[in-house]
Amino acid sequence: MEKICVPVIETTVTKALGVIKEANQVADLIELRVDYMKEPGLAPLMKNRKRPFIITNRRREEGGRYKGDEGERFRTLKEAIELGAEYVDVEVRSQGSLLQDLIANREKTRMILSFHDFQKTPSNKELRRLYDRMSQMGAEVIKIVTFAKSLEDNLQVLSLIPIARKEKQEIVTFCMGKKGKLSRIFAPQMGAAWAYASLRKSGVSAPGQLPVGEMKEIWENLR
Repeated sequence: MEKICVPVIETTVTKALGVIKEANQVADLIELRVDYMKEPGLAPLMKNRKRPFIITNRRREEGGRYKGDEGERFRTLKEAIELGAEYVDVEVRSQGSLLQDLIANREKTRMILSFHDFQKTPSNKELRRLYDRMSQMGAEVIKIVTFAKSLEDNLQVLSLIPIARKEKQEIVTFCMGKKGKLSRIFAPQMGAAWAYASLRKSGVSAPGQLPVGEMKEIWENLR
């Protein structure tokens, strides 16, 4: 059964709590985008949660809003681990020592190693090399997201899913952009761990993201 993760991209704790309450009705997982928040307060947001949480503090180089010190960015992720977050999402191209420390001290929190390319989709060879590297680093979930310049780019990222399934490696992969919507729809049907969908059209966290209702309707029609 396909799973949906709803990103929360609010700027205050109060607004985020409202969206989380709404997302609980339709989501299998909730991604809290800490980089959007002016004053992050993880404890009240994670208290009494009804769905598994992914804590993400995305750096600007990969589509996020965080522009401060890397050490501080990782301290937020460490706090999420201490609070018992089910997942943290951290970019594979982050500072090596900080990344290794987080991987080694994640307790029960599952690690999503992520890669985002907002310009293009790398070649099959580059994607496979990237996948292998992330797998060897110990990612529980590999997340590879690229930008589709052509419909064929969808096939390139989707081709990683059978490889991951054969190796019993959880993966989330799709293309962004208008031409990447096909991969967002079909990835979970092929075995990707989940898809990202917004509560409504105005709340997307990446180009090409579909609203939850539209995504579920498409899946229903494909059955």
